[in-house]
Amino acid sequence: MVRFLPFFLLLLLTACASEAQDAANEMGDMTIEEFEPTSTLVVDENLVTKAKFPFVDVHSHHWRAATMSAGAMDTLIMEMDAMNMAVIVNLSGRSGEALRMAVENMEGRYPNRVVTFANIDFEGFGTEEWTERAVAQLRADIEAGARGLKIFKNLGMDVVDTEGNRVPVNDPRIDPIWALAGEMGIPVLIHSADPPNFWKPRDKNNEKWLELKLRPNRYRDPVTNPSFEQIMDEHFDIMRKHRGTTFISAHMSWMGNDLDALGSKLDEHPNMVTEMGAIIYELGRQPRKAKEFLTEYKDRVMMGKDSYNPDEFHTYFRTYETEDEYFPYYRKYHAQWRLYGIGLSDDVLQHIYYKTAMNVIPGLDPSLFE
Repeated sequence: MVRFLPFFLLLLLTACASEAQDAANEMGDMTIEEFEPTSTLVVDENLVTKAKFPFVDVHSHHWRAATMSAGAMDTLIMEMDAMNMAVIVNLSGRSGEALRMAVENMEGRYPNRVVTFANIDFEGFGTEEWTERAVAQLRADIEAGARGLKIFKNLGMDVVDTEGNRVPVNDPRIDPIWALAGEMGIPVLIHSADPPNFWKPRDKNNEKWLELKLRPNRYRDPVTNPSFEQIMDEHFDIMRKHRGTTFISAHMSWMGNDLDALGSKLDEHPNMVTEMGAIIYELGRQPRKAKEFLTEYKDRVMMGKDSYNPDEFHTYFRTYETEDEYFPYYRKYHAQWRLYGIGLSDDVLQHIYYKTAMNVIPGLDPSLFE
């Protein structure tokens, strides 16, 4: 019998290989990017399509605000009403004539429902007249109706001066801009860097592996790019140097995965607040810690979404307002994991939805939140 054992093993291996091939043929050539299993967990589901309280979306982008038609504007307001959004903040107001037209077009049709932030043009940065010109333009934009300033992530990463050198976030030539914002009582919403995983090796240990595979341009080669830590140090330095200016650190400073560190930054910088645009997937996977953090810092955190898609707001409401378990996030490549409801109290919800924004953004109509 012993001498026949290899033959039987060969038959067994052949059968296993055949079975594996049959299974592979049946399953097709699906990739991991396509793998999206349906959960078999049986738990309560509380879908929330309308926020419990009126809210301000402090992070939205409407690049065509200056030319948005009356019909498109009507549709936007109807969608806002359906989800209980009282005010939307357009961070892409541009500057000059484009900003004036955006304010006139959107806020003129629906006063108090839209807030417009101005932007800075870094073209020609490094010339002797750039700072003076930029300060004058921002002053004119504020006088034209801008109620805040939005700084995009290209500052600190991609903006270069006239000599081709990277412009750091805390470049002293920008100081008069931050100072003017404080002088004229407008907040600066500043997006610096990106999730720190974008600088890490694109291997099996990187939580953002799928996103970097599907969006390879988001990868930041640490050999040719300033580090995440360097950019964020520059980010917080301007807050340290300009205590009279309120800064809204976008996307929870990309520290949603380390709430103790974010809390330390909020403690260190009393002129800093933050918002939760495109970061809810971090809070939803740590509901107990998130509830503790948001309760403690309820007057320093605001509701923000980033990209405007009405259906995606429902995930935010569900995460804030329910204690549901193990429900999906709306963009798999941002987060492969599922979320849990935080179950915030009414008091904390009201602060996040509108009370903190009322203390940060000038001119919000209190009657919208009654």
